[in-house]
Amino acid sequence: MSKVIHRLTLSDLAKLHVERLAAIEAASEPVYAIPSEYPAGYHVKPHSHSRAQFVYARAGVMMVSSVQGRWMVPPQHALWIPAGLVHSVDMLGEVTMLSAYVAPNVLADPPAAIRVVAVTDLVRALIIEAVSSPSGATTGRRDLVMALLLEEVLRLPDRPLGLPFPSDVRLAALCRGYMEEPSARLVIDDWAERLAMSRRAFTRFFRKETGISLSTWRQQAAVFTALPRLAAGEAVTAVALDLGYDSVAAFITMFRRMLGAAPRAYFRAPEQY
Repeated sequence: MSKVIHRLTLSDLAKLHVERLAAIEAASEPVYAIPSEYPAGYHVKPHSHSRAQFVYARAGVMMVSSVQGRWMVPPQHALWIPAGLVHSVDMLGEVTMLSAYVAPNVLADPPAAIRVVAVTDLVRALIIEAVSSPSGATTGRRDLVMALLLEEVLRLPDRPLGLPFPSDVRLAALCRGYMEEPSARLVIDDWAERLAMSRRAFTRFFRKETGISLSTWRQQAAVFTALPRLAAGEAVTAVALDLGYDSVAAFITMFRRMLGAAPRAYFRAPEQY
């Protein structure tokens, strides 16, 4: 993290963000790529932009929120944010992000929903190269880098790091409460009873509100809660027990099933460029 960022006040950072938004809207090139750095705990207020954003978390963990839900972006992952979507960002630790803003009509069929994706070595190299190129440059090499970046972005594998939140006030309150005190022992009947519904009616209602089952939502919420702590270096055992798992092995099995690798392997540093 740059020492310059640490010397900036909250007011300075807010002003810098406004200037970045203006530059994004004024950019003429099809893909406008810039790096950004933020201190731990910084909150970017709700905003939107006319371009879609592909944002790569080179360091730190970001939490992106909108009316549709929340999305966790840990290191070596990226997020696709559709154009026009109002969202805010919270920095869980010091964050270095690299963003490529894609002008409308550049892609024939851009993703219409937010996506968290795993970043490949090729895309990592391309986005680093993209933000290193001077803004406004129209060299043939830069154009090739941007074209290949867009081609590869659409091929990246999705990761279950989104947590949809229901619009129903009562159900949303239960979900927020669970996020504050997560447990592996969440029982459907308990939540159904609190909403005065039968188990069957509640199951249908929850899926209608979130698009997924309560069991899947609970597992994603557990990953959501665990990732910032694991990324900060906390022991897997402590995190697993705090989440209510009877054993570390059970937590690791869930984590591997959700993210494709055990916690230690998941946070193993990739090759640096």
